[in-house]
Order: sequence, then C-alpha cells, then structure tokens
Amino acid sequence: MTFNEGARGEAGRVQVQGGGGGSRGSKMAIGGGAGGIIVLILALLFGGDPGSLLGGLSSSTDTASSSAGLNSVDDCTGTQANNDVNCRVTLTVGSLDDVWEQQLIKQTGTKYVRPEVVLFSGSVNTGCGQASSDVGPFYCPADQTAYFDTSFFQLLVDRFGSSAGPLAQEYVVAHEFGHHLQNQLGDIGRAQSDPQGEQSGAVRTELQADCYAGVWAHYADTIPDQATGQPFLAKLSQTDIRDALSAASSVGDDRIQKASTGRVNPEGWTHGSSDQRQKWFLTGYQSGQVSSCDTYSARDLNNPPGLKLK
Repeated sequence: MTFNEGARGEAGRVQVQGGGGGSRGSKMAIGGGAGGIIVLILALLFGGDPGSLLGGLSSSTDTASSSAGLNSVDDCTGTQANNDVNCRVTLTVGSLDDVWEQQLIKQTGTKYVRPEVVLFSGSVNTGCGQASSDVGPFYCPADQTAYFDTSFFQLLVDRFGSSAGPLAQEYVVAHEFGHHLQNQLGDIGRAQSDPQGEQSGAVRTELQADCYAGVWAHYADTIPDQATGQPFLAKLSQTDIRDALSAASSVGDDRIQKASTGRVNPEGWTHGSSDQRQKWFLTGYQSGQVSSCDTYSARDLNNPPGLKLK
C-alpha cells in the first residue's frame, strides 16, 4: 500500500477533460523538452515532428480554450487511490502541494503557487496549443498547468519496461511539478536557449525536475496534511524507491534511442541518460534539499555532488 487509508484528496483540485478536438488556442513553445517528461523523445521514437505534437510554436499565451469541458475529480480517499488511477494522481498532487508549500518558501524564500492539474484522454487544448496523447505527460508554462493522459502509465510499463509500482506513477507527476517549480524560480527558460545535447540546458532542466521529484519523495511520508494530520503516503520502502528509479531509467535518452534506432547519440539528448536520471532523483531523495538540485552548475552530470551510492 502506498497511500495511508485515512488520506483524503481535495475535491476539485484535479480537473478531467475528455478527448476530442475543439479549436486550437494560441500557442507558446515549451521548448526543448522542458515541458514534459518525454515530449521530444516520443517524437524520436514514433518518427514524429516534436513541434507538431503541441500544434506548432507561437509566442501568444491565450488560454481561453484550455478550461472548456472540464470536470473535477471527486473527493478521494487513500484506499481509493491505491486502486484508482485518477484518485492516485489526485492524492499525489495533494502530497506535492503539502511538501512544496512548506519546503519551497523555507528553502528558497519563494512562496509556492499551486499549478493547475488536468487529466485528459485523446487530446487537450492548452495555453501551449492543442496536444495529443502522443506527447505524454507535460507541463505548460503559459497556463501553469500539468497535463496527464493516465494511459501513459501503462505505456511506461508496456513500451518502456518500467516497473508498474505506484511510486513509478507518482514520480511522473512529481517530475512535472518539478517543471512548475522551475517556472516559479525562473529557470525553465534555460532549456529553450540550449535545447539539445549531452550537456545542454534541456538535459539539465529535465535532470533538475527529476531531482525535485526526489526532494518531494524525501518528505512525502513525513509531512502531515493539515486536513487529516497524517502524511498522504505511507512509509516509503526500498521497493517503492526502486519503482521510481525504474520509471526514471525507462525514459532515459540512451535507452530509448537504443530501442528505437539501435544506437545512442548523445548529441540528440534532451532529457539525460537512464543513469543520470536515476542519480539525480536519488540526489534529491537523499538530501531533501532544493540546493542539491543545481544541475546548471554541475560540472559532471554523471556524478551529482553529495550523492551516496550504496
């Protein structure tokens, strides 16, 4: 069991939008893989055009269409979250809110602003343009919203070989919240200015989001929710952490390139290698410190400062 049975998600915190087209809103580039866990990697894997996955690029941020047709996830319990994917995302979001509302201002002096969260199927209109499920989970800075097609969680297992454990799914949500933190702290644009390559800003941005996911995991089973007085997550086990590491590894650039093309080309990386993604998640998890996630200053992305490998 991952969630405490008495945990309760906030009704209306997570919105649900069905598939279907609708008119395209104006768009903004989320740039170089900064917006989602595998936006560009999926384009490589399936032979698509990365720009077309989000309907093209533009500098406008009209978000009127992104709120159409939304319904909210009902109040969920921990018991439901252990069996239902929508509730699992909702309670993960609640845990992320609890951790970052406390830790972001404590560690950085920046007050945490909650991102919006939308679950969709098929396609969705966003402040960054119209996106299809092919994009995978992503974060749109233009409307400060994290978008998830929850069918991706099974794809992560079937196509990419990830563990099916709950924390593997929760890691994905935490990673996208990491991009929201980068948006708040003024770092997310670094990916756009340096979008590709082994040492690129895009890779450093994605690895930092992995590290922030690890920081969340460090506190997720100890910080109590104000509504219930207990943490959302039960005590994390080594199996839970291995599940998260499995998910991080499964979407490494080198692993996906090898599976899709038979070779590894670091010049085309946008998210980092499997090994790097695991190490930076562990860096955040071991330290619990935002400052440990400064990938932009790291001289060697393969060896995060302070990481202890057992």
